[in-house]
Amino acid sequence: MASPGNATMSCGFLLQGFSEFPHLRPALFLLLLTVHLATLGGNLLILVAVASVPSRPPMLLFLCQLSAIELCYTLVVVPRSLADLAAPGFGKGSPISFLGCAAQMQMFVALGGAECFLLAAMAYDRYVAICHPLRYAAVVTPGLCARLALACCLGGLAVSVGLTVAVFHLPFCGSRLLVHFFCDITALLHLACTQSYADELPLLGTCLVLLLLPSVLILASYGAIAAALRRLRSPQGRRKAASTCGSHLAVTFLHYGCATFMYVRPKASYSPRRDRTLALVYTNITPLLYPLIYSLRNREITAAIRRVLGRWRGRAEGWVRVCEP
Repeated sequence: MASPGNATMSCGFLLQGFSEFPHLRPALFLLLLTVHLATLGGNLLILVAVASVPSRPPMLLFLCQLSAIELCYTLVVVPRSLADLAAPGFGKGSPISFLGCAAQMQMFVALGGAECFLLAAMAYDRYVAICHPLRYAAVVTPGLCARLALACCLGGLAVSVGLTVAVFHLPFCGSRLLVHFFCDITALLHLACTQSYADELPLLGTCLVLLLLPSVLILASYGAIAAALRRLRSPQGRRKAASTCGSHLAVTFLHYGCATFMYVRPKASYSPRRDRTLALVYTNITPLLYPLIYSLRNREITAAIRRVLGRWRGRAEGWVRVCEP
C-alpha cells in the first residue's frame, strides 16, 4: 500500500486559485493581466535604459539586476495564474505535478532570497558612496559588483534548494487542494499532516539567513550613513545624500515588510484564504511599484528612460513619415 507521501508524489496537487469565485474570474483576469503587462514593461524599460547608458555607475548595475530579478519573479507566478483564471474547465482547482510544484516554489524562494541579498549589497554601495566618497571608485569596482551579484544569486539558490528539499520531504495526507494560486511555502506547510514544531525549523532557518542576516547588514550600513549625515554641515549636501537612499529604503521596507509578515510566524497562525489575498498583493503590486519608485527618485534612471523613450518616439515618427503617401 502506498504511503501518503508517495501518493502525493504520484498525484501532485490542486491549485484552487480563485475557482470559488467564478463570477469574479473575468474581472480578476483582466486586472492581473494589466498589472502584469505594466510590471513587465516597467522593468524591461529600466533594463533597456541602463543598457543604453555608456558608463554605468555601480548603483545602476545593481538596479539592473534588481529589475531582472523582479521580471523573473513575476514570470514564475503570474503566467500560470492567468492561465488558470482563463481555463473554464477546472472546478475545484488546477492540477500541478509534485515536481512542478517543487520547481515553482524553489524558483520563487531563490529569486526572493537573491533580492534580499541584493538589497544588502545596495546598502553597502550607498554606505561607501556617502561615508567614503573619495574611495568609492576604487572600492566599488565593476568587478566587485559582478562578484556581489553572483554571490546574491548563488546564496538565494542554495537556501531555496535546502528549503524545498525540507518542505517536500514532509508527509502530505488528506486533501491535495492548495488554497492558493501558486505553490507557496505557507500553503504547503498548512497541507502537511504534521503538528511538530520541528517541521517549521527549515522555514525558520531560511528566514534567519534571508531576512535577519541581510537586515543586520542593511541596518549597520544605514547606521553609519546616519552618523555621517549628522556630521555634514551643509543642509543641501545632507538632503542630496539622503535622497540617494530614499528609493532603496522604500524598496527595502516593501520587500522585507511583506516577507516578514508572511513567513516569520508559526504554522498555527496560517490562514490560507488571507495568505492567498496577501500573496496576490506582494506578487503583483510590489513588483509594479519598484520601477515607479526608482524612476521617480533616481535622476540617472529618469534621464536614461527619457533618452530611450525619445529615441523610440523619433523612430516611430520616422516610420510614419515613410508610410505617408
